[in-house]
Amino acid sequence: MTDKTAVQVRPLEVADRSRWGELWTGYLDYYETSLPAETYDIYFNRLLGDDPRDYSCLVAELDGRLVGLTHYLFHRHGWKVEDTCYLQDLFADPDVRGMGIGRALIEGVYAAADAAGAPSVYWLTQDFNATARKLYDRIGTKTPFIKYARS
Repeated sequence: MTDKTAVQVRPLEVADRSRWGELWTGYLDYYETSLPAETYDIYFNRLLGDDPRDYSCLVAELDGRLVGLTHYLFHRHGWKVEDTCYLQDLFADPDVRGMGIGRALIEGVYAAADAAGAPSVYWLTQDFNATARKLYDRIGTKTPFIKYARS
C-alpha cells in the first residue's frame, strides 16, 4: 500500500488533459452518463481559464500519476455577504480508493475556499453512493435539503 503522505493535490495543468479525460470519463460512467468529445474540450478549457464564473479543478497525484479530480466553483449566496463554494465533481480512480484521495481533494477545495474568503463549501451526492457517503459523513455535515430540478 502506498503511503498516504505521497498524495499531492494541485491545480489542473494543460499537460493533464489526457488523464483528466480518463478520470472524468470514469466519473461520468459511475453516474451512467456520457458526453460528446466537444464537451470535454470545452470544459477542460474552461477549467484552465480565468473567468471567475467557471469551474476550477484540483487533481490528486499519487507516485507521479493523476488518480483523482474535483471540480468546484464560487458563487454568490442570498443569505451571506461572502461567496460560497460548490464542489460539483469528485472522483478517485477505483484502484486507489481507500487511500485518502477523496479526503485530500475535499480538503484542497476547503483550502481554496478559505483562500477565496468563502467559508461555506457544499456538495450533492446520490443516496445510493454509500461508499462516498461514509467519507462525506466524516468530513462534512449532512443537511436536510432535498434537491429538486426542472422536469
